[in-house]
Amino acid sequence: MSVLLIAGSPSERSRSAALLDAVSQRIAAHGAAIDRLLIRDLSPQALLLADVAHRSVLQAIDQVERARTIVVATPVYKAAYSGVLKLFLDVLPQSAFKGKAVLPLATGGSPHHMLALDYALRPVLQSLASRHILPGIYATDAQVTLTPEGAYTVDGELSRRLDDAVENLAMEGHLSRSSRAVDFTSATAGFEPVPFSRVRCSV
Repeated sequence: MSVLLIAGSPSERSRSAALLDAVSQRIAAHGAAIDRLLIRDLSPQALLLADVAHRSVLQAIDQVERARTIVVATPVYKAAYSGVLKLFLDVLPQSAFKGKAVLPLATGGSPHHMLALDYALRPVLQSLASRHILPGIYATDAQVTLTPEGAYTVDGELSRRLDDAVENLAMEGHLSRSSRAVDFTSATAGFEPVPFSRVRCSV
């Protein structure tokens, strides 16, 4: 079981990818296993034709299935998440995110596109049966800047929000390597049966 980072940008280098890298570093500090899925590396023809039998699509679906936690990052274009991310989400099985926690991330040119996370992306993630969708993190271009060395860096306020998001994942057990589900059968195995005659009720 791992944390799957899904990069929904059509570009190799982008602000949304930088946001995903920043989250990856924080998750790695908790010792969680990390897997990556770059949607731009999948077969474009297979995505356009919704060819779920294509090898690259099958491998991507398998990555989603094996993950316990999903972090998905996308640029926002015209108040909507990226087209390549939409194509990928469309080929996933209806219950692809069942039992999984999802952290959505997005970047855009201005704060005006912030609601794209809640009104465009979140409903789709919910339709895939996500167990828990954390509050999304939106960053503007001014918060993810390009350094003279050609690398992206996040500003202090955004960095703190990313810290909080990953800490929430950790506190809720989404970054642990094993399931935290309780086996009630084994948990109660040490207790003797109680005869009905000894049951007392109060109203």
